[in-house]
Amino acid sequence: MSIKGVTARIKPNAENCTLAELETAMRAAPRQRAFVRIKAIHSLRRGIEHATVAADVDISSQTLTEWVKNFNARGIDGLIDAPRSGRPAHIAPEQKRRYREWIEHPEQAGQAHWTAAKFCGYLREELDHAVGYRTVVRWLHEEGFRLKVPQPWPDRQDEAARAAFVERVKGWLADERIDLWYQDETGVEGDPRPRRRWIQKGDKGKVTRNGDHVRMNVSGMVCPRTGAFFALEMSHSDGEMFQIFLDEANQDVRLERPRNLLILDNASWHKNKSTRWGAFEPVYLPAYSPDLNPIERLWLLIKAEWFSDFVSKTREALMDRLDIALRWVIDRSRQNQDTCRIKLEL
Repeated sequence: MSIKGVTARIKPNAENCTLAELETAMRAAPRQRAFVRIKAIHSLRRGIEHATVAADVDISSQTLTEWVKNFNARGIDGLIDAPRSGRPAHIAPEQKRRYREWIEHPEQAGQAHWTAAKFCGYLREELDHAVGYRTVVRWLHEEGFRLKVPQPWPDRQDEAARAAFVERVKGWLADERIDLWYQDETGVEGDPRPRRRWIQKGDKGKVTRNGDHVRMNVSGMVCPRTGAFFALEMSHSDGEMFQIFLDEANQDVRLERPRNLLILDNASWHKNKSTRWGAFEPVYLPAYSPDLNPIERLWLLIKAEWFSDFVSKTREALMDRLDIALRWVIDRSRQNQDTCRIKLEL
């Protein structure tokens, strides 16, 4: 059939699933070709022309039409290569509630942790629920779960002290006479640990690691409200070096408000009675609470952007690189506001 010389194309059935469900299915796609097929349907649903979509994914117009037919007949499962008999596996709402509880608390099922394959096997063997691995993966994505390495977390935190500190921060943020500055020290290695990256299959991938232990320390502080950042490079951290940092900060940092609270951790050199604070008022974080110090996120960003696979054999080379990295942070004050946004939930 044609209309004014243009061949009418079959369109994806919008009732099969929403755009959000297609996006979730893309993230959970078991193979690249399944991802490409779902992406093609997603593009068509967004109104992109049939011929444009076919060219983008490098397939013929006829093949794209077949994908649309499969999608209309069987939904997302029609785009994934897998043998199926009968109706696609389904997880009912009452099952979803129970399964989510088990994912969040694996000990309730007698487990220490889950992988998708392990959880799928448990459902099939222990509950006789004939659900497929891909259905489980897609459900995990729909429920907001992601495969991550858990963050190490100290078990000696005082939750009451942390909650009280957050309430104090809320009060300070509401006072336009007060600026909050967050201070911390970090170390930068001359040959840091390699970071994850994409490597061609079959290639192990190698980066230089000499073990020369070239290292520099940095003491810095940031104002999350303005994104202003100040730092000094140091050979080590102690009371004397911290006093030098404070003296330079009092001289160089432009303070916009009458009260400036310097929030810092409980390192011994931060608590010397002889410390001269100048225009800053010290406030100490609750013990074991680096997550309440937003400059920690800035340190991670600096190391990711400037020291991934960077190797220096001399302290001078490391200092040169560090100079560039710190100037980069100083010049990105607007972005620092987002990076160091103060979190008020524990």
